[in-house]
Amino acid sequence: MELCLAPRVRKRLQRELRRAGTREIGGLLMGEHVGNELFRLVDISVQRSGGSHTCFIRSPKDHEDQLQRFFSRTGNNYARFNYLGEWHSHPSFEPFPSPTDLVTMQSIVSDPVVGANFLVLLIARLGSDKRIEATATAFRAGTPPVSVALLAEADAQACRAGIARRWLSMRGDG
Repeated sequence: MELCLAPRVRKRLQRELRRAGTREIGGLLMGEHVGNELFRLVDISVQRSGGSHTCFIRSPKDHEDQLQRFFSRTGNNYARFNYLGEWHSHPSFEPFPSPTDLVTMQSIVSDPVVGANFLVLLIARLGSDKRIEATATAFRAGTPPVSVALLAEADAQACRAGIARRWLSMRGDG
């Protein structure tokens, strides 16, 4: 699985991480299904409350309005645009899931009320050079978590290449 970060999302994430300083923050990941195992992160919600320098407590109610606005903006096309998962920061630690993060995400993806085939957990922090350092992990019910490749869309144009390949193959040109 690959996750491309749109430039606008990367800039917002960087701004929010800078603003939060040493306090953990987080939110939802909203994205576009671009190809087989390729997703483009197009929006995030941000919860600035509920975090300390070592912990983040998510509040799903804080994100409902933004998720509904995202669905409305994308024409309720859930097959193409949907909730991808969660993100939070680890400003004081390496950006890897903690044991608590692993248990929490596995419980969310296993919840039939959520109804997700998979969820992604993105963990981010600002490095000493003020650039984003991040990891992403995918969760599916009943299977171990797996690492997700993160791609910076503006740098490698990887998502646009994926879209072009998909479009050409649909036309029968490639």
